Amino acid sequence: MLQSLTGNSCVRLIQSNKSAWYFLFLVLGYILYLVFGAVVFSSVELPCEDRLRQQLRGIKRQFLQEHQCLSEERLEEFLSKALEASNYGVSVLNNASSSWNWDFTSSLFFASTVLSTTGYGHTAPLSDGGKAFCIIYSVIGIPFTLLFLTAVVQRIMVFSTWRPIMYIHTRWGLSKPLVALIHATLLAVVAVSCFFLIPAAIFSVLEENWNFLESFYFCFISLSTIGLGDYVPGEAFNQKFRELYKLGITVYLLVGLIAMLVMLETFCELQQLKQLRKIFYLKTELAQDRMSIMEHDHLTFTSMEDGIVNSPQEEKNENFGDFPVLTSPGGDDPMIR
Repeated sequence: MLQSLTGNSCVRLIQSNKSAWYFLFLVLGYILYLVFGAVVFSSVELPCEDRLRQQLRGIKRQFLQEHQCLSEERLEEFLSKALEASNYGVSVLNNASSSWNWDFTSSLFFASTVLSTTGYGHTAPLSDGGKAFCIIYSVIGIPFTLLFLTAVVQRIMVFSTWRPIMYIHTRWGLSKPLVALIHATLLAVVAVSCFFLIPAAIFSVLEENWNFLESFYFCFISLSTIGLGDYVPGEAFNQKFRELYKLGITVYLLVGLIAMLVMLETFCELQQLKQLRKIFYLKTELAQDRMSIMEHDHLTFTSMEDGIVNSPQEEKNENFGDFPVLTSPGGDDPMIR
């Protein structure tokens, strides 16, 4: 009997806090996904890093043997300064000295990566004034960019998602969730083709050292605003039409980001995903429940006000209640009326 009561109480506890349990499973799943990514990246990249370290040590050792007049300390000092400058986008190589990082088109490209929070990291402000301006520019520009993208995506969604779905639904009488699912799938195919596959093929031709996988990797990292910075177009030696190329890349990143937001918003509008999200969200109160709570609070507040207003009179009555009330036996005494 006790075991059955305990089991029933546990079941009722789980049923009453179902959303909290789902959220707990979501948090655990996310942590496990992070650990899974760390394990995979470590197992794949750690051997490559070890081989690269050994290769660099061998090159350094061979260089010192061939140039015995140069001490290892001087070489370390030079390399540290060169690597520090490379972190700011400045290279000591002869094939990179002809390109500037802060001409107008490169600065425009940098501004677009800052406002879109992509941030490749291949170029960074050198001066203190540039760093201070970057902070102020980002504080104002990032919310401005979010407002701009939200307004643009909302207007595009009317013509790219809502009207086509309603037209097919009313014209052929198909189920709206089914039409929305098919439409989202077709939109994803078009977006992937126009902003990933075709640009990746173009970048693999324009960039000499990029293959198709690396070009596709750049497109995905850029349009998902990850922006690792290991691949940046337009940085090759003697890049033809570099200014125009940088401007085209800026336009591509902005338009591609808008397309990705439209696609994500289209998928978020699917009924299946809405039901999935409701599992992990807190349950919102119904309108009737909110109205009843508001009315209850209003009545409580009104009664408190009435109590406050009437309290002096009640205190007066209580204060004068101990005195006898004078009345005339006939009720006609002019002094007592």
